[in-house]
Amino acid sequence: MKTVVFASCIFLILTACSVTKKSKTTVRFATNPVVAHRGAFKKNGFPENSVASLQEAIRLKCTGSEFDVRMTTDDSLIINHDPHFNKLEIEKATYAELSQFKLSNGEKLPTLREYLLAGLHNNRQTRLVLEIKPSGLSKERGMLIAERSVRLVKELNAAPMTVYISFDYDILKKVIEIDPLASTQYLNGEKSPEQLKADGIAGADYHFSVFKKNPGWIEQAKKDKLILNAWTVNDAETMDWLLKNGFDFITTNEPELLLDKTAGSVK
Repeated sequence: MKTVVFASCIFLILTACSVTKKSKTTVRFATNPVVAHRGAFKKNGFPENSVASLQEAIRLKCTGSEFDVRMTTDDSLIINHDPHFNKLEIEKATYAELSQFKLSNGEKLPTLREYLLAGLHNNRQTRLVLEIKPSGLSKERGMLIAERSVRLVKELNAAPMTVYISFDYDILKKVIEIDPLASTQYLNGEKSPEQLKADGIAGADYHFSVFKKNPGWIEQAKKDKLILNAWTVNDAETMDWLLKNGFDFITTNEPELLLDKTAGSVK
């Protein structure tokens, strides 16, 4: 057991050193528009938001891989979409309590630190699309999640690879307050491109139906030099419509299908 623990420690040290060295390398993001939603999980049956699904998105050379950040009662930042994990409410449970239960592929529930390190390893083309989930306990705690997330990203030299998204507008404004150079995209869909630009938000990352109801927002966003992203797009017809309209990114549970459409090569 001691040998295993020692070897794990050495791996983490070497990984951290590798990340530091690679932070000086020029980032060249993949030119496809494919953002794997919660990683590339579906085709191979990986758990959503697992390290395995993230690594698969990187292997596919998706331009981005999205994941969800929440915070436990003992202030541990963890990766999970739903507010509950194995019937435990994440914001009212400790990380030790949550980590007793494994993901379906045997992985432990990843912390944000572990997830970012995995996402930085041998990766210079796939954005780490970090969704900050609002707190169900208080607005102030949501701001704390934002602050701690941004500071960890900066500590790990992951800022050049990271995009921040959220349904909470104030969370994104908090991110910009801490890091004015941070790339941010809003998810909720009620803000016009003009409002996003006025508040320094870099992009509109809305459900595709929002853009279909407000087609003028597409051209306005382009005029204002905002990033255009749409979620969660899993059918070929909607993919084609978004590609025709020149969207920068398309978030999908079917990254392989969208890669094929955009002549991305799966190796």
